[in-house]
Amino acid sequence: MAHQSDLIASDIHAYLQSQEEKSLLRFITCGSVDDGKSTLIGRLLWDSKMIFEDQLATLTADSKRIGTQGEKIDYALLLDGLQAEREQGITIDVAYRYFSTDKRKFIVADTPGHEQYTRNMVTGASTAQVAVILVDARKGLLTQTRRHSYLVSLVGIRHIVLAINKMDLVAYDAARFAALEREYRAFAAPLGFAEITAIPISALEGDNILVRSARTPWYAGPTLMEQLETVAIADVAATQPFRLPVQWVNRPHLDFRGFAGTIAAGTIRPGDRVVVAASGRSSRVSRIVTLDGDLPVAIAGQAVTLTLEDEIDISRGDLLASADQPPEHTERCRARLVWLHEEPLVAGRGYLLKSGAATVPVSVDGLEHKVNVNTLAEEPGTGLALNEVGVARLHLDRPLAFDRYRDNRVTGSFILIDRVSNATVAAGMFEAPLAAGAEETASAVDRRRRAALKGQPPLLLWFSGRHPGASADAARAVESRLHRRGLHTALLDDARLGDGLNRDLGSDATGQEESLRRASEAARLLLDAGLIVVVSSDVPLRAVQLLLADEPLTVVNVDDDRDAASLCEAVLRQLEPLLAAKDIVSPGIIC
Repeated sequence: MAHQSDLIASDIHAYLQSQEEKSLLRFITCGSVDDGKSTLIGRLLWDSKMIFEDQLATLTADSKRIGTQGEKIDYALLLDGLQAEREQGITIDVAYRYFSTDKRKFIVADTPGHEQYTRNMVTGASTAQVAVILVDARKGLLTQTRRHSYLVSLVGIRHIVLAINKMDLVAYDAARFAALEREYRAFAAPLGFAEITAIPISALEGDNILVRSARTPWYAGPTLMEQLETVAIADVAATQPFRLPVQWVNRPHLDFRGFAGTIAAGTIRPGDRVVVAASGRSSRVSRIVTLDGDLPVAIAGQAVTLTLEDEIDISRGDLLASADQPPEHTERCRARLVWLHEEPLVAGRGYLLKSGAATVPVSVDGLEHKVNVNTLAEEPGTGLALNEVGVARLHLDRPLAFDRYRDNRVTGSFILIDRVSNATVAAGMFEAPLAAGAEETASAVDRRRRAALKGQPPLLLWFSGRHPGASADAARAVESRLHRRGLHTALLDDARLGDGLNRDLGSDATGQEESLRRASEAARLLLDAGLIVVVSSDVPLRAVQLLLADEPLTVVNVDDDRDAASLCEAVLRQLEPLLAAKDIVSPGIIC
């Protein structure tokens, strides 16, 4: 299983060729704090014999001096090299390590589990193809487990290894493993993963890492290394539409003008027609130039310089693309943001958007919704705090060429930069262009979203009865109590309506009918603002119920001799289920 080969001593050229022909897999380990990510990678390096003698001597000494395993080797110290990491026993920065087996080469990123360093985890996941998500068998799924799972799905990782670690601390309990696997699969079902492989492991003891453990006879699946060596990763980049972000205009002398960059997607040959996404001008490729000479064909991942048959204005930051499959090109778009900075996102504030070599001033027009990483539910919001995820509408100062992230991870991604501090504040993924004027309607700001922002249901309480004064007193008492609880309320009563909205109306039947209509429409508008509306009006209840049949109406019938305080307590007791509910259903008449 180790990478060692006799060819190293007998035929180094054959060995190097065999290494070149191996496929390369990039994967990350992620999960919550102390789930064993660094220990797992350290164990992989140890068992794959990728530790040099000087590293082994240092590791042995450090394990005795600052390790957490007594006299045993502390494999996590192979990855946690920062002094702060060793002092606190947590991973802070992303640590990349290389190792290989007879079947494959690997680059693994050990990412932090602490919530404060989620931004580092996103960085490690951005280039990975597989995510190994660790779960402590004792603690189960935690918030960071869910957050990291959502983030790896967000950046396009579709293959998951659910490594349920520390099985030695739960006596290799098969039932515990099965329960955690079921719970995770239920949570991850909406995330669109192509494959989830659950493996019971002990990173410290080496169970099911390289070889199958005798302590889990009930498990018949692959070991962790077997899964990593055999997971099928489709390389679709070469079959996608051609994209070359221009990083440099190569102009060494008067007779040569080329456009250098790394091909982000697709295949290119001399004679192929390409288009400059910004200007729409097209030409044919004349040469594909590299340091080792011209190429007959180039594919995604290769760094090349293209020369064109025609003289076209092309600058650093432009995007050369397939003429028959051009990218999006617009100044308004919808994008998903992962907020990476302590200072929250402020709608309307200007930032710099950097995609490839292009940097464009941008403002965030608004937030359509945030994503609750525990439930995956969409929630309303006006800004994003550190580590929060949301969908925003962006307005760029000039049109930018991009692809949807689901189609191309290179040309579909970007970062937001603070103009003052120059700090990277967000990682972003383009979702779709927005047509002119679409941003006004795309947000779908409705009553439910406005009310959710206030943390309450929209609710209409209509007080009525034989004694108008008692109804008004009870309404004011209930509104006061709701307000003291931190709820957002509005009060409409006959006195306020009569002095303002209904001032021009008479007391005849026509006037009373119009008065009720206006009061009902005012209540609707306040409900749309997400408020709890308290109305006190001496009108027939049947008429109220007909006018507001489609609203969350709760009628409070004040027909007894209870004082306002007693009636208020009774009303609040019956309102408790409604105040805690997400979807309001009118209970009819109470009290």
